[in-house]
Amino acid sequence: MVSAKKVWALFSALLVMVMLLSACAPQPAAEPEVRITEVVKVVTETVIEQVVETVVVTQAPEEEKPTGRLVVGVSTQPNTLDMPITAEMQSRNSAHAVFDSLLWINDDGEIEPALAESYEVTDDGLEYTFHLRQGVTFHNGEPFNADSVVFSWNRYISPDLEWSERWAMADNVEKIDDYTVKITTNEPKPLLLRTIATSWAMVPPKYFEEVGDVQFGQSPVGTGPFMFVEWVQGDHVTLKANPNYWREGYPKLEEIVFRPIPESATRVAAIQTGEVDIVGRLSSEEAQSLLGVPGVQVISYPVSRVYYIAFNNITTGVGAPTEDPKVRQAMNYAVDVQAIIDSLFSGYAKRSTGYVATGELGYGVVEPFEYDPEKAKALLAEAGYPNGFTMDFACPAGAYTHFEEVCEAIQGYLTEVGIETNLEIMESAHYWDLEGAQELPPLFGDSWSETSGEAYNRMAGALLAQGYSSWKDDQIISMLNQISTTIDTDARKKLYEDLQKYMVENPPFIYLYEPMAFEAIRDHVQDYRPRSAEQYYLFYTRTVKEE
Repeated sequence: MVSAKKVWALFSALLVMVMLLSACAPQPAAEPEVRITEVVKVVTETVIEQVVETVVVTQAPEEEKPTGRLVVGVSTQPNTLDMPITAEMQSRNSAHAVFDSLLWINDDGEIEPALAESYEVTDDGLEYTFHLRQGVTFHNGEPFNADSVVFSWNRYISPDLEWSERWAMADNVEKIDDYTVKITTNEPKPLLLRTIATSWAMVPPKYFEEVGDVQFGQSPVGTGPFMFVEWVQGDHVTLKANPNYWREGYPKLEEIVFRPIPESATRVAAIQTGEVDIVGRLSSEEAQSLLGVPGVQVISYPVSRVYYIAFNNITTGVGAPTEDPKVRQAMNYAVDVQAIIDSLFSGYAKRSTGYVATGELGYGVVEPFEYDPEKAKALLAEAGYPNGFTMDFACPAGAYTHFEEVCEAIQGYLTEVGIETNLEIMESAHYWDLEGAQELPPLFGDSWSETSGEAYNRMAGALLAQGYSSWKDDQIISMLNQISTTIDTDARKKLYEDLQKYMVENPPFIYLYEPMAFEAIRDHVQDYRPRSAEQYYLFYTRTVKEE
């Protein structure tokens, strides 16, 4: 039997040899650590021997830290970085990474827990209990808990704020304990969970009360993967990685910079030179011009976005000829949308059939308005305007691909049937402010994307006579209210179909098109996942060094 003394001597010699070999050999990234553990074992009933076990443990590599900088060229200036009240998707993308909601929609379009670890819904669909994730803090160190959920709901339910209807889908939000909240509704709300996932954001009560509405919109604090650094208006928004983000291992990027570049030709030049890493809202011609450019990849995907010209009967359009449905029908027949698609988008778009986009629940029940200027003239004459009329018209500059040219083409088509328009192209941030205040002229152009898979939020946002709405129709409001409380999917689909038919007879818009999106990214951008609403989550995006 070998004595303990000999064991120690043998081990010491081996240890010296290991150390000498280690000194001569190339050093690995992670140094091995030698631990010596003495274990007393019973060998026989009468003999106890000390056995030395050596355990060689390779030290775990240091946790991967966020690295790299991503510069995103966006087409519009943000109106605010207070995400729930941003005016448009590009503004929302600039702010979205700062915030989280209780839920989120994953890449497969499924609802998943986020700041809520789990939730239950009662059988009657009137009560939702959310169990909150513990240990999460806001960027300023405030704890995320039930109080912050209740505070956020009370803040954004204010009817003075844009998109308040998306929070008002809940009739009450109450704290059960520090990490449990109960949300109740007076009626079933089948889209509540998706609306929470896409439109709600949690804010820190103490910080918000200290700085107030305006300052919060300029220097926001959330729980999201990135923290606000600075906003130099007109130039850039800078965010940095949240070192305490609750999603383990994320974000991958150390810094993100959003640069507003309204001119698409300037965005094209910026991606070619490497000044920016991602650009969107390119025309098909611009995308084609980037094919084969070293270091640049072009991507395209269908967009759940509807472009339209809105009629205003809430403020500036009260008493205007467009209050007559025949006039609104005439203006739809007057515009050759397919010619616009062919000439400005090289055919990479499709005519809208209404305000429900391709693939959304209830799509396909109506056909687009055909181009028929003679029918337009006849309808105008029936409405009492055989010689047409004059109307103010506005569109945003630089916000959407070729949209200024689209508005100019529409102006020309309306002139051909006797309708003269005073078209004003406005800077986009100012435009959104006027639209939110319902101060745009009787005729104005815009578009609306939707992330939930249904058209309800798009329709509610534009047609419930508040916020960014432009049109009030009691029948439309009644039908939307029915949609919002109908649980059965087939029944809700039928309501969407009936509403679309009504909106052909009583159009609140000149329906235009659904586009294809074209974007360009640098080769070193990895795991960038844009979605059909031109929305993206950048916490899993990373950059690698270019060769």
